[in-house]
Amino acid sequence: MPGHTPEPPATDLRSLIPEYAGLARETTLLNPEPGEPGVRESSLGGELLWPADESWPYCAQEDHWTYGSDWRNRTEIVPGAVPMVPILQLFAKDVPGLDFPEGKDLLQLVWCALIHEQDPGPVMPQLYWRNEAEILAGGLLSEMPGVSEGEYDEDNMPEPSTLSPTTAEDCPRWHDLPDDMREAWELRLREPTGGIVRPPDANIIGTKVGGWPAWTQPADWPDCECGHRMEHLLTITGDIQLGDCGGVYFFHCRRCPGLPWDWRFDCH
Repeated sequence: MPGHTPEPPATDLRSLIPEYAGLARETTLLNPEPGEPGVRESSLGGELLWPADESWPYCAQEDHWTYGSDWRNRTEIVPGAVPMVPILQLFAKDVPGLDFPEGKDLLQLVWCALIHEQDPGPVMPQLYWRNEAEILAGGLLSEMPGVSEGEYDEDNMPEPSTLSPTTAEDCPRWHDLPDDMREAWELRLREPTGGIVRPPDANIIGTKVGGWPAWTQPADWPDCECGHRMEHLLTITGDIQLGDCGGVYFFHCRRCPGLPWDWRFDCH
């Protein structure tokens, strides 16, 4: 039929283009399932093994707000510091593929669950590398600040979930292909009408450690102050609504002192 657009190839890029398979990296899929994780378990949205001598983190950004229960009506929140919420806790024994800093065996992540005027998404995340034995020896924080119903944006808060990590092979999305490869492949994948056929890639969309980001928009890798492009540390997506955000991606640089890190998010 004249003008008919050909169906995309049934095979993915790994089968269609041999060079693509060479970009594969190992990832650890966290596979969250709603449950009641203990404070000494790896979890998404569960309570954290927090040291007693360290205050719980607060977000001091101004103009916090949320849609509340009705997305059509923005609900103003009184300006001021608000407690961050627990997002992720990973023990080294559960994610052997993650390279922890020397002397550390626990990774924790918190962020502010409200929306901010200057940055429409979860902001001010804080990431901590810790030692489990040191925390236990010093005692635990007696109580984490509670979250009142309607006080936070539910889209940015995960349901407490246990994790069942599994490893898999993860490949980049089209956005992350090297320029020379993408240009060469576009010529090979061009339709008779002049458009580009985009075969399914082998990127895994989900909450995971390592592997490749699951960008929904053009890739936006951060560089550390030393000029190194950071490595993908973990992705939080799919298991939290996050409004219209495709995912929240965390990166770090293992070549620089202090293990600097950064984050990005993109929208559908």
